[in-house]
Amino acid sequence: MGAEPETIAAIVAAHRAGTLTPAQTVARTYQRIRDHNDPAIFISLRDERDAVAEAEKLAARADAASLPLYGVPVAVKDNIDTLGFPTTAACPAFSYMPTHDSTAVARLRAAGAIIIGKTNLDQFATGLVGVRSPYGIPRNSIREDLIPGGSSSGSAVAVGAGLVPLTLGTDTAGSGRVPAMLNNIVGLKPSLGMISTAGLVPACRTLDCISIFALTVDDAALALSVMAGPDQADPFSRDRRLRPLTQFPANLRLGVPRNGQLIFFGDKKAEAAYADALKRWTALGAKLVEFDLEPFYETARLLYEGPWVAERYLVIKDLLASAPDTIHPVTREITAAGARLTAADTFSALYRLQGLRKIAERTFANIDALVLPTAPTAYTTAQVLANPIELNSRLGTYTNFVNLLDLCGLALPASMRADGIPFGITLLAPAGRDEMLASIGRVFHAETKLSLGAKGVVEAPLAPLPASSGDEIPIAVVGAHLSGMTLNGELTALSGKLIEATKTAPDYKLYALQTTPPKPGLLRVAAGKGASIELEIWSLSPSAFGKFVDAIPAPMAIGTVRLADGRSVKGFLVEPEVLSEARDITAYGGWRAYMKEAATK
Repeated sequence: MGAEPETIAAIVAAHRAGTLTPAQTVARTYQRIRDHNDPAIFISLRDERDAVAEAEKLAARADAASLPLYGVPVAVKDNIDTLGFPTTAACPAFSYMPTHDSTAVARLRAAGAIIIGKTNLDQFATGLVGVRSPYGIPRNSIREDLIPGGSSSGSAVAVGAGLVPLTLGTDTAGSGRVPAMLNNIVGLKPSLGMISTAGLVPACRTLDCISIFALTVDDAALALSVMAGPDQADPFSRDRRLRPLTQFPANLRLGVPRNGQLIFFGDKKAEAAYADALKRWTALGAKLVEFDLEPFYETARLLYEGPWVAERYLVIKDLLASAPDTIHPVTREITAAGARLTAADTFSALYRLQGLRKIAERTFANIDALVLPTAPTAYTTAQVLANPIELNSRLGTYTNFVNLLDLCGLALPASMRADGIPFGITLLAPAGRDEMLASIGRVFHAETKLSLGAKGVVEAPLAPLPASSGDEIPIAVVGAHLSGMTLNGELTALSGKLIEATKTAPDYKLYALQTTPPKPGLLRVAAGKGASIELEIWSLSPSAFGKFVDAIPAPMAIGTVRLADGRSVKGFLVEPEVLSEARDITAYGGWRAYMKEAATK
């Protein structure tokens, strides 16, 4: 097989091709965990036989190959409920057994992921350092004397060390970004409400966000597409789905801080690495536009000097009252301050924040995204233990304002410094622009030619994207409009372009309708109760799309079709009332196979 598959994309491809079984992949994960031998990464680890048995059961499913995360081993930060594991938030006195999966974990499992364990964190997700846990300090995967970064320390190290290709973290103030930089991996912090926080132990409920660690941007975007979407169980959920990635835009405008506004705390190597990263963006064709970073710094100060600390206090106030000694002393010192804040303090800060949000909106009026250092510098574990609060807050210089301003973020490896310390940048944009950040970030990351994580794995060439310009609208066709079929001319006459041939999620049935010319009807059924149906995705300009849809006769309708890889696209569906006279042809797997057989009769 040559090199072992390390990325989600490579692992899923190997499982689909049958060159590797999910059970082998899971067994390899456990072998690597044993070889790596760092007991501080996982707070709880599933029994290996149990995980391998689940992988074997998964592989036996008829629809296994269509699952977007088919057989991918995943670890979850231990403040996110996962059935079968205690949720500790890195505080043994707080530990409880959840009665069901958090929504995010349930969606990963439905997509074919196999959860193997719960990872260590800064207690109650308070910290950017990764050293505030009674379960020990995970070793940084790149340089052992460095902090792992927090609060999602175990999750970032598990990906950096090559133990699993995907982990969940959380990111309230930078916990999905700082540890990504320190372990030379990708950290994706989605728009607020895009991934449900139902089943997450809160840090600040109004700002909390489940985040993703992966080796590549494409892997992280795939995981996001699987988990994104509204959830009735989460009052903070929003209907924000990930749109398909696009080609690198021609006139990208990236915001960089005005001269003299950047802070590196005297770290000249970090400063030089940031300047190099900006040169790389310019070489890629981006235009750098100066903006005023000061209002963003002011927002960041609000997070820990303002009333949001009271949200952290609410989570642990009972424990603070009954058993304060069970809480890490630094966590206790930070959160206890939340009890002293008044309602007047809160409103005062909310008014100031609203003003700062307006300034941020104006900043983005002529800028697509900001490009900032992920953190200004890196510290060793010894340095942080000697000066825990000040050094921790320095690490949040470029992260603390992000959720307060409702921005999405993507932390990317940028370079490996001469002293062996990884340097990273973060792209930031207003909520809802997640796919834009991924679309440009994937190109930048590939351009760095960095190996992935700590294992010296070379990044494969970027997978080609569906060829369509930004304005084109994709449409999925399943029947007479397929290339070479009777109605395909209706698409080509409108300058439609074939983007790709793929399949639906395994949630559809296909019927042969009694129409002239013959057409099929695609019907969405309960998850897993249907089959994956072959289709083609074409793209049309907005005006052509409008003309095309306007001409569609009943009983055909345009709705949202879910694809096998978790994406959603507009496409043909059928009005169910005509199906009593139609023949169920789902077993053929697609219209072509059915028509081929019909032609021989």
